Amino acid sequence: MSVQPRLKRLLGPDGKCFDVAIDHGIFGEPGFLAGIENMKTAVETIVAANPDAVQLSRGQAHLLQEIPGKQKPALVLRTDTTNVYGRTLPRYLFSHLMENAVEQALVLDAVAVVVNLLLLPEQPELYHQSIAHISKLKPVCERYGMPLMIEPLVMQPNDRAGGYMVDGNLEKIITLVRQAVELGADIIKADPCDDAQEYHKVIETASGIPVLVRGGGRVSDEEVLERTLALMKQGAAGIVYGRNVIQHARPDRMTQALMAIVHEDADVATAAAILRGS
Repeated sequence: MSVQPRLKRLLGPDGKCFDVAIDHGIFGEPGFLAGIENMKTAVETIVAANPDAVQLSRGQAHLLQEIPGKQKPALVLRTDTTNVYGRTLPRYLFSHLMENAVEQALVLDAVAVVVNLLLLPEQPELYHQSIAHISKLKPVCERYGMPLMIEPLVMQPNDRAGGYMVDGNLEKIITLVRQAVELGADIIKADPCDDAQEYHKVIETASGIPVLVRGGGRVSDEEVLERTLALMKQGAAGIVYGRNVIQHARPDRMTQALMAIVHEDADVATAAAILRGS
């Protein structure tokens, strides 16, 4: 079955997308809950700002789908959880895929499922678990026409930057993105690289598969806007940002400012004015 009908609900008419990630609570890290302590309020705030999609876990997806009306963001469903995001790695590492993930996504009227492709230093077993999850999801996604979003994560050593900071090494990112393509990604949520002006190489590696760039750790407003504009100019199909939106003092305005960059080619000054409310 074709994934195109759902993929077209995820992407805008221009083929671009801003997906706001609010699925951080599933990873069991206290620091990930800042800004989303009250999930109902967090989801309603983001929905009112009207991004293309909201990324949620199975247990919180109803907060989006119970909102009445046709004009609301699409649901991207997180299908896995892991314990690799702390400052120090635990004795036992895992990546766990929820049972019947695609069927659950269908029940929730999701437009895509997202799964990690984890590459941590010296952790080949975790890397293998990720590939096994993708291999399990792909044929079921094809059977039901559910787009598969693969999230290749090239991570720094945990003791250097915690477990959520991107490595930024272009060669590593390109290699993992290429593997995601080979494994059957319909859409890719990829790391940014250290030099955004080289991101066209990642886009080329994706071989026509839309690439949405993830936000990573919290940075300044100026850096968020400038980086987003640079990545879009390099050919990215959009962004998947979480903490740089949900931990902002005005997540609604940040969403609107980023939507203007993604869909309207707004410059940084225009986006910053939206963020200020002017």
